[in-house]
Amino acid sequence: MTSAGRLDGKVALVTGAAAGLGRAAAVRMAEQGARVVVTDILDEAGNDAASEIGASARFERLDVTRPEDWGRAMKATLEAFGRLDVLVNNAGVVILGDIESLSLEAWRLVHAVNLDGVFLGCRHGVEAMKGGGGGSIVNLSSVSGLVGGHNLAAYNSSKGGVRLLTKSVALHCARAGYGIRCNSVHPTFIETAMVRSMIEASDDPERTRRKLARQIPLGGIGEPDDVAHMIVYLASDESKFVTGAEFVIDGGVTAQ
Repeated sequence: MTSAGRLDGKVALVTGAAAGLGRAAAVRMAEQGARVVVTDILDEAGNDAASEIGASARFERLDVTRPEDWGRAMKATLEAFGRLDVLVNNAGVVILGDIESLSLEAWRLVHAVNLDGVFLGCRHGVEAMKGGGGGSIVNLSSVSGLVGGHNLAAYNSSKGGVRLLTKSVALHCARAGYGIRCNSVHPTFIETAMVRSMIEASDDPERTRRKLARQIPLGGIGEPDDVAHMIVYLASDESKFVTGAEFVIDGGVTAQ
């Protein structure tokens, strides 16, 4: 007899799931019994992620900044699986720049993906879940949504916005009686393509990597599964009394 998975019977949609944290979350949720809709703007990598998961997954192209893409992806999810129980708003970008050097174009791009994309996801997720017995929305923020960085003006702003948007969505859904929970996850530096690109963009990548690792009390940069396991918990019924909360996965960075 096989043991039941923690997410048996649930349907999850994950944005930015072609790689990094999104892919890890999709894989771990599928291992726990969820059927997963992998979404991204990277068609080849997205299809590859869905193929890795197997028959319980499918890929849908989704640019999180486009309302029409959200509508299409949600329609495809409901047609394929009949319901949506979990939404993971993971897609994000980072552009380095302080308040003097950052261009308005870069500011708008970061907010379009990191904050507008989460707003659209929450709106469409609530609509899909509220008539089906509720669900769980997990928004990926960052430790940069809690503490500032001198060269992360747009990223700080967008991730701080995700933190408080999450609480607003949680309170709205609770008061409306929808049975929908909404929580935010705040990782520090995790070994993903986004962090690697940020390191490589520095003047001395190796020095930058060592510097980042030294900032983390537990030592070293985190792994995608460190975040994915938290997402599985928030997606599961184990967290049924948890909403409007923020979960910090930072090796002790914000404890200092």
